[in-house]
Amino acid sequence: MQYPLDVMYGPISGWLILAVLAVISISFFTYQVQKATRLVMIGAKDDRFDSWGLRLKETLTVWLGQRKVLEDPVAGVMHVLMFWGFLMLSTDMFDLATGDWFSRTLLPESVVGPWNGIVELGYTSALIGCTAALLRRVVFTPEKLKGKSQLEGNAILLLIMTICTTSYVIEAGHGADPFWEPIGAWVGGILAPTQLIVNIAFWAHMLAICIFLFLIPISKHMHLVMALPNVFFFNTKPMAVMNPLEVAENGTAVPLEELTVETFGASSYTELTWRSLIDGWACTSCARCQDVCPAYASGKALNPMQIIHDVRDYANEHHAVLLAGEKPEEDIIARFGEESVWACTTCHACVDVCPVNIDPVTKLTDARRHLMMERMEFDESVEEVVLPLMTTIENLENDSNPYGIPAHERGDWAADLDVKVAEPAEYIYFAGCAASFDERNKKVARDTISVMKEAGLDVGILGMQEGCSGDAARRAGNEYLFQMLAETNLATFDELGVKKIVASCPHCFHTLGKEYKDYGGQDIEVIHHSQLISHLQEEGKLPEPKHDGKITYHDPCYLGRIGGETEAPRSAIGGVDVETENHGRNSFCCGAGGAQMWMEEQVDDEHDRVNVIRAKELAETGADTVAVGCPFCSTMVSDGLDTIESKMEVKDIAEIVWEQIKANDAKIQTLKSESVEASA
Repeated sequence: MQYPLDVMYGPISGWLILAVLAVISISFFTYQVQKATRLVMIGAKDDRFDSWGLRLKETLTVWLGQRKVLEDPVAGVMHVLMFWGFLMLSTDMFDLATGDWFSRTLLPESVVGPWNGIVELGYTSALIGCTAALLRRVVFTPEKLKGKSQLEGNAILLLIMTICTTSYVIEAGHGADPFWEPIGAWVGGILAPTQLIVNIAFWAHMLAICIFLFLIPISKHMHLVMALPNVFFFNTKPMAVMNPLEVAENGTAVPLEELTVETFGASSYTELTWRSLIDGWACTSCARCQDVCPAYASGKALNPMQIIHDVRDYANEHHAVLLAGEKPEEDIIARFGEESVWACTTCHACVDVCPVNIDPVTKLTDARRHLMMERMEFDESVEEVVLPLMTTIENLENDSNPYGIPAHERGDWAADLDVKVAEPAEYIYFAGCAASFDERNKKVARDTISVMKEAGLDVGILGMQEGCSGDAARRAGNEYLFQMLAETNLATFDELGVKKIVASCPHCFHTLGKEYKDYGGQDIEVIHHSQLISHLQEEGKLPEPKHDGKITYHDPCYLGRIGGETEAPRSAIGGVDVETENHGRNSFCCGAGGAQMWMEEQVDDEHDRVNVIRAKELAETGADTVAVGCPFCSTMVSDGLDTIESKMEVKDIAEIVWEQIKANDAKIQTLKSESVEASA
């Protein structure tokens, strides 16, 4: 049987037909890829050429190993079958396009059989994955896909299925090896393909590949090209650590008095970094980020997937202007929409869940920096939301706390605790603004100190010398104010020789422990109070953990997902009786992060506030008590439970532990009294 490329189709050679198809499709594909690459490379500089070992490991596990894709057991398995299938079959496309030159000439004869087996396995894997994905889209349509156009995705799946099924016919026509190519041999036995059938299958195969090359760069399937560099050039910094205004050659932040930057944040496309821009073409439109976004769940304008689509759509629509080095009239913030920019809680659930390391949060916080530090004016649609935040910023500037309470009152909560104030100590308890000024959270601070003293620790507080960590200022976009607060706190730490800090607030825990490292805080160890309590219990310096009643635990975003600590809080209270549906790294945000604590949340009549959504999840556990490890979570969860009229109690880890210690002491005293009475 003649090879389809050697057949004359009238006066035209098969080789000529293939050459024409290849030139057209490959030229279009190459043009679109290079255009996208140029649109990416006009972004701001971003040094991602370090940590080669980490980057290689991330590529092998996330891109090749599809680790994050497989976290969704249904869609993940289907995608993996297609992805690994394509990797296995890709060389066969080249082989078919060269008239089997690759397999007949380049490969050693001993390798041809196993290679054919891998190729057929690849086609079969991809076919199974595509068939399952098509059935899921058409028959068992997930809620998130209902009402949305499926044309593009379904067309791509049908093209891949065509490529796979025709391969078996081509194999059969060339005498498939029953051992290495069992499906091809089986098809040959059923069809007994003639020259005409093989020719039709071959050209359907090639035409499908050419159409696929056309569609890849102009559809979401551009991720087949851009996902690899997106994963490789991932951010090696800890999650949620933001970049300073300006970085010196040694990699640390430039001090405020030495800053030379003239613009702040990002309002134009080219002010986003080149790595941030790759995200736009790496997105698979899987909607996982949308599924976990608390702002989206509460009906707000923000959809993290749409933010990423906006980057690519904006670039494609304005490519001529952008590539000419000019600025389009529409800036990137206008494309995002200010309602979306200010709705983000910076919980980083979208970042954590993305299978190709896309980061919508940084784009939003960069936009906030521009709006807060340069534009200083806001759309009418967000004025009511942002206005309270401006008061918070003013309070931070004047009193170093968001409440506007004089700094000299900062340590009043510890007046009768006999604790060191602004003196050197082994452990400095950084109370934070909430525990210093909010009546509900003052009790958490007092109980934390009591627990630490019970364990015999040398502990002190900073009192009025403590300033806000700056988390709210930074997430709100006022980076200058954040750096001022950070430099002031670090000067205090240096003066007192502070080396170990304990924080009850995960936002302080994150900011002091991770973000201050860019400003000179590299040698300071920051511990969340739940970590310290759990450690002290393990050492026997505190009683074995236990609790009364049925308890559940709400993981704060900046401790669990972002901080990576989910076990210590549970261990500190003696375990959790029942978990919420979303817990651990997958916990649902309370709604206070990203400076939302200081904004006015607005929702329509059809949606609940973020904290109410979370409160309903917590109430569904049937627990008596919700344990928390964050002052903001305590406030938001309590308010949410009040809204739904739930009787569940909300207690901090330290409160639960201290209650048990006091109960244990009372029990011991009772036993002693009974013993004395009995002996008398």
